Amino acid sequence: MTSIFRQLSLPNLISLATAIADRRMTAPLTEASLLSFVPDTLARAVASEFSRLLNNGFELLQIAYTLNLLAEERIETQKLRDRVDLVWTGQEFSGSTSRDTRIVVRELFESAIDNVLISSFALDKSESTRLLFQTLSERMIIFPNLKVRIFLNIHRPYQDINPESKLIRQFSEFFRKEIWTGNKLPELFHDPRSLSIEPTKRACLHAKCVVVDEEKVLVTSANFTEAAHERNVEAGILIVDEAIAHSIISQFNSLTERNILQRVAL
Repeated sequence: MTSIFRQLSLPNLISLATAIADRRMTAPLTEASLLSFVPDTLARAVASEFSRLLNNGFELLQIAYTLNLLAEERIETQKLRDRVDLVWTGQEFSGSTSRDTRIVVRELFESAIDNVLISSFALDKSESTRLLFQTLSERMIIFPNLKVRIFLNIHRPYQDINPESKLIRQFSEFFRKEIWTGNKLPELFHDPRSLSIEPTKRACLHAKCVVVDEEKVLVTSANFTEAAHERNVEAGILIVDEAIAHSIISQFNSLTERNILQRVAL
């Protein structure tokens, strides 16, 4: 059974617990005595809950302690909500609280100081994509110790039989010519299984996320393409959480250490 206390606001919980702790309220707690601390519509139910708990052996100070715990839980929950944003591409409507994908990615890059991890299934040579990566390349000049690792999918075109080495070389040239304009280069990785000639053995690097300074994390459906950042319907979550950031980084570290994801020469 859900307690009526959960319907009280944070100020209600705190003021009620404080009044009991300061002995400004004593048993029995009546509906009338609660009107200064809780909404009129809840006073009778709150008085009934107090009566039930007291009849079951609870002391008033124990109830006040419980109310404080509920208040602390409410505060921590709000802190978590404040660290999470919906990130969106596509049509937005009045009342939407989402943030624009392209703007969020740019702000993440502009804030980078120590390290950046990027994973994307696809990227294109549009002006918007180049500008995003230009922002990151400029940060690497401002902060010489900034480490950037990019994990990308290199696909084999339909019925293509060129050797893997040629496809990797072509992708590397495309990245240097069309995507990355800076002289200071990131580390680039791919999943070699995506280039298998045998379709049944083929896999792709489909994860799409950005992790900045082991703290800020964007997990999104959006690729690094103009369409994904400006026209498609794409959804993502931006969260500030070191534990989640470390977990994602650890996953990619494990894949590179086991040589499942391999370095691409630039």
